[in-house]
Amino acid sequence: MTSPLHALRSREVRVAFDGVEVVAGVDLDLRPGEWLGLIGPNGSGKSTFLNSLVGLVPRTGTVELGDGRSPGATDLSLMPQAPELPPGMTVVEYVLLGRTAHLGWFASESRADRVVATDVLRRLGLASFARRQVRSLSGGEAQRMVIARALVQQSPVLLLDEPTSALDVGHQVEVLELVDELRREDGLTVVAAMHDLGMAGRYADRLLLLERGRPVALGTPGQVLEPELLSRVYDHPVQVHELGGHLVVLPAPRDRHTSTVAAPLDLSARRSARDPHSEEVS
Repeated sequence: MTSPLHALRSREVRVAFDGVEVVAGVDLDLRPGEWLGLIGPNGSGKSTFLNSLVGLVPRTGTVELGDGRSPGATDLSLMPQAPELPPGMTVVEYVLLGRTAHLGWFASESRADRVVATDVLRRLGLASFARRQVRSLSGGEAQRMVIARALVQQSPVLLLDEPTSALDVGHQVEVLELVDELRREDGLTVVAAMHDLGMAGRYADRLLLLERGRPVALGTPGQVLEPELLSRVYDHPVQVHELGGHLVVLPAPRDRHTSTVAAPLDLSARRSARDPHSEEVS
């Protein structure tokens, strides 16, 4: 039996609040095992689009799995941007909430559910925290715990809404490396709304750039992270540099004498200057 060509597909997904369209016709074809990064300014519709995929907000358009089915409760798991951490709840109790979609009415977790949760906690380095109160964890530990809750759902598609928000750079890398490792080991398809453009370009296979809810670019990081495009969409001059094989996106340097910022860097011109034998492609 051949594998489906797509893990998830959306067509003309639209979301409107009080007559204002905040997601405006997003089409996607996600390959199994792919990491797609959702990028765009604040208010561009990234979180709303993720929520629409799992049915948390009303939408129009279609969302279907590779076999043509509409996603069910166990097909997509969402890690929200600002999860609620209930007081008095332990880590293992919180993580077991991810098994809710597998339970029937009034059913409680089985031994099999606890085995799944224990295995995920172990893989994420949280086994020793199982009986700790959720509010006693550090930022990085809490982020791993929230990912654990999403993973115990055992869905083939993992949706992450700003998975490294409020984390320092060390913990950001730790969390994203963990997601990437699990993706490669388990064949997960990942869709992550990401604020840091450099981190998005470092981990995602493809990027979808949204502007006021509309898709304006979809492609590899090298195709989407273009200075002129980003400067227009983010309404601020930016520069894109290559460092260690990765793209780094920075605000244009400020001119201390004129209180202005320099124009966005022409990446193609920089590459041509670096390689005297390169030719302009018309």
